[in-house]
Amino acid sequence: MTPDVGSVAEARPNILATSVPPVVAVVNQKGGVGKTTTAINLAAAMAEVGHPTLLIDLDPQANSTSGLGLDPARARLNVYHLLTGEATLEQVVQPTGVDGLTLVPSHIDLAGGEIELAGMPDREALLRNALAAPPPGVELVLVDCPPSLGLLTLNALVAATSMLIPTQCEYFALEGLRHLMYTHQLVRSRLNPKLAIAGIVMTQFDARTTLAWDVLATVRRTHPHHVLETLIPRNVRISEAPSHGKSVIEYDPTCRGAAAYRALAKELLER
Repeated sequence: MTPDVGSVAEARPNILATSVPPVVAVVNQKGGVGKTTTAINLAAAMAEVGHPTLLIDLDPQANSTSGLGLDPARARLNVYHLLTGEATLEQVVQPTGVDGLTLVPSHIDLAGGEIELAGMPDREALLRNALAAPPPGVELVLVDCPPSLGLLTLNALVAATSMLIPTQCEYFALEGLRHLMYTHQLVRSRLNPKLAIAGIVMTQFDARTTLAWDVLATVRRTHPHHVLETLIPRNVRISEAPSHGKSVIEYDPTCRGAAAYRALAKELLER
């Protein structure tokens, strides 16, 4: 039997049981795989079902920030100030238009600031140290990583309890996935032995194409214990939502894209 888009796997250990609160790095060094889209919409879906979520935008492109309706240029404090110690987590957290969803915004200046961060002591653990005292009431922290395996992403992996890997249903994504799994092993062996894999989520899935099914089969064969059952469909409403500064959950609650991200949240809560 082939899985439906938005289908959910049988119950597994709850993602929220790993730590209080767990930190999940949404990561893929390849751009265009739905990483930021997944971070925004998974955060909104978690908040919708009663799990207050903090989304940290660690990408200098600041797409999670603008995608939730905040202007990166208008934020007085952002994730750069958090990493350098110029501001506390409580000072940089911003409300969003979604109940139960807060944000640490990013800014394009973070790209240049990464050079400065490289010269700081304990540079790989800046984010972990900043998250030592999470805001009261937060049950889950999601980190939207930049599309690279540089210092910012390394900070996310060192701070994280697990990593969620959005992967586009195209063959170019397979090589990147192999490198990312190697990075996971390096981080576990040298910096964060508790780093788990929350799952690989296939995005932009078009059930009409043979290519999508072939890539899905390949990823399931090569990573049999990590591929999630939920498939994120190629859906125009998902693409439209960021231009309105909203998650797809808020923009069109009844569309297939919103249903898929709700299913993803449910699967991760039961996995």
